[in-house]
Amino acid sequence: MRRYDEPVEVRRGPVPGWPGEGPAQLLWRGRLWKVRAVVAHWVETGPWWQHAHVHAVIGSEESSAEGSAGTSGTDGTALLEELLGEREVWRVEAGRGPGRPEPQGLPTTGVLELTHDTAEGRWQLVGCTD
Repeated sequence: MRRYDEPVEVRRGPVPGWPGEGPAQLLWRGRLWKVRAVVAHWVETGPWWQHAHVHAVIGSEESSAEGSAGTSGTDGTALLEELLGEREVWRVEAGRGPGRPEPQGLPTTGVLELTHDTAEGRWQLVGCTD
């Protein structure tokens, strides 16, 4: 799988063989991709165990090394959201729509791995197998 970390625009809608809505189309590098099937879907939490506040609670030495720079003014709600942040991961089979000739190195069909940051509403393409 090729790894990416690129923002994409996603349009949710019905996906063949998937109950409910999913990422039906996406715009990546100026090209439209149509999702043909959902291969897998799961939810991941962030690495809460690496957070400076967690180290402070358990008495780990890393808490003093990392410090609390940038989090000293954080209120309890914001800290809780940061610690419990989730993102959806969608592994989908998708194909490119018709259009201009394909640039070198870009696949026309493949399995794409998309993430959706539920707190920020942001979509990222993180991987592609062609």
